[in-house]
Amino acid sequence: MPAWGDLARRCLRRAALGIALGAALLPAPGRAQVADLVSPTAFRVCADPADLPLSNEAGEGFENKIAELMATNLDRDLQYTWFPMAMGFVRRTLAAVQCDVIIGYAQGDELVLNTNAYYTSAYVIVTRAGSDLADVSTIEDSRLDGRKVGYIANTPPGTHLARLGRLPDAVSYDLMVDTRLYHPNEDMLADLAAGKIDAAFMWGPIAGPLAKSYDGKLVVTPLIHETAPPRLFYRITMGVRPGEDRWKRTLNSEIRKLQPQIDAILVDYGVPILNDDGTALKELPKP
Repeated sequence: MPAWGDLARRCLRRAALGIALGAALLPAPGRAQVADLVSPTAFRVCADPADLPLSNEAGEGFENKIAELMATNLDRDLQYTWFPMAMGFVRRTLAAVQCDVIIGYAQGDELVLNTNAYYTSAYVIVTRAGSDLADVSTIEDSRLDGRKVGYIANTPPGTHLARLGRLPDAVSYDLMVDTRLYHPNEDMLADLAAGKIDAAFMWGPIAGPLAKSYDGKLVVTPLIHETAPPRLFYRITMGVRPGEDRWKRTLNSEIRKLQPQIDAILVDYGVPILNDDGTALKELPKP
């Protein structure tokens, strides 16, 4: 989550694929129905090999930890198909039946069949602690006028910046990149910390974990008070092939049982978790 303007095409790059599954998922005469394509023995995950804080080949991302949790509870071996989260990702992984689930996918995207949402999050504004912008909580705050702000191109914050006439002062960072070579989110936070930009608009599940490495020098504030479209919060699901309703129900059952553990993983990584309406931080039981 998957959210999106163009996060809606995959929160963070993942729904920004622009590829229809098309004939690759349509069972031809004599071909196995999609319900028969899921491995009965392995939990086969489609993932990016270099997309921290979400996933990487070393298993260090929070989606890796959620995949491990799901595989253990299903008593299946965890297996990965690695492919950069860019054009062709779904076609080369899920649609090609190389794997059976994408751990993070925005609810409502038509490329996949979505499970129930297992968390809701939002875009955030990241600022330097102690700066005059540290308590800004909305894009419309007038203190942002004339300031140099960063954002990922073709995502909802960019639409808001255009509406407010702030694009001339904004700095855009690429959305669609090969994550093995380029790291626009990390670059944006580094520029913020160095004073090259004054604030950064980022997808919360990326910004929160990355900002933790700055030891309190950066402030991450979810944008939950916006009233103008496009919306900035999204529900994140797991994605399976269209038609795999039985597999979807199996995953929904596991999500329900494991929700407290999933929440704990997200909190530990610093992912901002909201209530289902995206209006406030989710109330979680105290440890």
